[in-house]
Amino acid sequence: MAELTDFEQQRDRLWAVAYRITGSVADADDAVQETWLRWQALPADEVIDPRAYLTTVISRICYDLLGSARVRREAYVGPWLPEPVVAAGGPEDRVTLDESVGLALLTVLERLTPAERTAFILHDVFSVPFPEIAEVVGRTPESVRQLASRARKRVRAEAPRRSVDRGEHQRAVEAFLRAVMGGDMDGLLQILDPEVVWRSDGGGKVTAARVPVLGNEKVARFAQRLARGFDPATMVVRRREVNGAPGLVLVDTAGGQAVVFAFSVHQGLITEIDVIANPDKLRHLDLPNL
Repeated sequence: MAELTDFEQQRDRLWAVAYRITGSVADADDAVQETWLRWQALPADEVIDPRAYLTTVISRICYDLLGSARVRREAYVGPWLPEPVVAAGGPEDRVTLDESVGLALLTVLERLTPAERTAFILHDVFSVPFPEIAEVVGRTPESVRQLASRARKRVRAEAPRRSVDRGEHQRAVEAFLRAVMGGDMDGLLQILDPEVVWRSDGGGKVTAARVPVLGNEKVARFAQRLARGFDPATMVVRRREVNGAPGLVLVDTAGGQAVVFAFSVHQGLITEIDVIANPDKLRHLDLPNL
C-alpha cells in the first residue's frame, strides 16, 4: 500500500488544485477522498514521484467532474457562483491578494471549456508541465499549450480590474459596510465604481437577482434592500477572509440565514460584488462559530 505520509504531504495542494478546477468545496472534498482511495490501492513501490502522480489523478477526477457540472450549471437558476472559502483571517504579513482563488476570477474560468480551464489552472497556477497536463485532458502537449494560451488571453481580457494592495481592499470593504448599515446612499455611491457589477447567487432557494446588476445606483439600492431583509436584532456582521481577500458574512442568528460577500477593488473603488446566498453553497461553513 502506498505511504500515507506521502499523501498527507500533498493533501493541501491537492485540495487547492481541485477547488480551482471545480469551483466547488464539496467536489474538491470528494475529489481528494477519491484520490486517497486510488492512492491507497497502489503498491508502495509503484510511484516514483508522488506529487506528480497525485496531481495527475486528482486533475483527471476534476476534469471529468467539469463535464457533468457544466450541464447542471446550464439549468441553474440565476448566476452561478463558486462555493466560497471563508476563514477568520490571513497572515498579518500578507501583502497581496490571491487572485487564483478569488471568486471574480473563478467566475471568469466558468466561461472556459473544461480542457481550457484545467490546462490554465495546472500550468499557470501550479506550474505543471504540459506533457503531464496532456495526460489529464487526453491531448498532445502542443495542443495543451494552445489551450492554456487561449485561456490565458481570455482571462486577461475578462478578469476584473483589481488592486493587489490589501489595505486598499480592506478600506473599501469597510466603507461599503458603514454605508450599507448606516443607510448612507451617498456613501455607497462614493465607494462603488460607476460601472460596478453585482452578481447574486440564490440558486432559486432564496430571493436574489436573476441577472447581474450593473451600475452604482442600482447596486447601491440592491445592497440596501438586502440589508433591510435582515432583522437588526438578530443580524451579525462578520469580517472574514473570503477566497483569500477581505470580505463580509451576514448571519441571522435566529433564522440561520446567511449571505457571503466577496469584493473586487480597483483604485479604491469596488468594481465587483459577488453575493452567495444559496444555502446549499454555505452548508460547509460552520456559521455559528465562524
